[in-house]
Amino acid sequence: MSNVAFLWDESFLWGLMAYKTLKALGLSFELIRSEDIRKGCLKNYRMLFVPGGWASNKLRSLGIEGIEEIRRFVLRGGNYFGICGGAGLATIEGVGLLNIERKPTKQRVPSFSGRIELNIENHYIWKGLDSNIDSKCRIQDSCDADPSRIFYAWWPSQFVVNDKDINVVATFGNALPDAFSSDLNVGDVMEKGSWEEFENFYGINLNPERLKGEPAVVEGRYGDGRVLLSLIHFDTPGDENGAVVLKNIWEYLGDTEHSRIEYNPTCFIHQESVQSSKNHYFQTLHDCSSSIIDFGLRNFLWFWRTPMLLQWRRGVRGLEYCTLYIMTKELTALTEQETLQQQDLLLKDFTLFKEKALLLLMLERTDMQKGMITYEHSDNPDIKTLRVELFGNSKSYGGKFKQILDKIDQILYKKLISAPERI
Repeated sequence: MSNVAFLWDESFLWGLMAYKTLKALGLSFELIRSEDIRKGCLKNYRMLFVPGGWASNKLRSLGIEGIEEIRRFVLRGGNYFGICGGAGLATIEGVGLLNIERKPTKQRVPSFSGRIELNIENHYIWKGLDSNIDSKCRIQDSCDADPSRIFYAWWPSQFVVNDKDINVVATFGNALPDAFSSDLNVGDVMEKGSWEEFENFYGINLNPERLKGEPAVVEGRYGDGRVLLSLIHFDTPGDENGAVVLKNIWEYLGDTEHSRIEYNPTCFIHQESVQSSKNHYFQTLHDCSSSIIDFGLRNFLWFWRTPMLLQWRRGVRGLEYCTLYIMTKELTALTEQETLQQQDLLLKDFTLFKEKALLLLMLERTDMQKGMITYEHSDNPDIKTLRVELFGNSKSYGGKFKQILDKIDQILYKKLISAPERI
């Protein structure tokens, strides 16, 4: 039995990314759901790990009883580790483990993604980074960043720390040239453009310099338990520095020893490297999501940045389509033939979603030629109608997308806990 509980609910792509990274590193954990927490399962663990995803959705999934169970768990000496949305869940607006708020969107850099250097303080979680010589800068031109301090942030929030007893373990430093702010390449804008000009045009903060010195990783206490919150995705596939930190965190908070870190690359699936599934049902689901991704690639709406993450143009919901693609891709790796409840209904819903999503993307593509659009703003009434139907009224997941995603997530979760060695 593992010392670490991994809360799966409302994580989707981010949960799968963390799952595969931890599996590739050989770090032990057990998947649990909110209902397990409400039933008191946390007493069996030393650490609760919550990966990325919308913190507000995680909060609703837990409910009042689940929130109180987490508080009791940490209060009595259990440890909590959250990444990105999992970190946001522990703030004062969420479970309330630490007196930290998240900055309002208008006051932060809301769309930064990619590699960034950290300024780190002395702490156990950084042990061994300086000897992690194999970590490469991987920038074609000169790069002054310290390779052992480079990590990945994927559209992070920003913290406001209200308690002097909270330890800021790391702050954001310089963004690397291959990072992005919204759909703008950081290196290109720094060399050829003007952040001020783009900020005026986009109407949001874009300059990654605004992140410098802001808390990236923090630690505090809630009762007898430790709480470690990170806006950095140490679980990014293939990140050697992140692997070292995760191993240290498992030792530090989970009381789990790991003598060395070795990646098992078979745990990661690239979009072009997987053969067709023997399960027709799963393959049909994935074909639907593949057609959406292929449409976006043909129409220059996005491109692959990592095997699990797209970079998309402002004005389309790239992360949502990417999530469906990656999760259905994982299902194609499962070959069992079985009868699934309501599978015909899910296929019907997904096929209809695909057709409307392709129409929406074409309309959005056309509108891009006329002027700037965002995920929430368009003067085209047809775009507005389709967006509400497919994704709901907010940036957090909703609409037909969320209904389909929840069903896929249920299937994937059952497969992971029944045959974890298969993925």
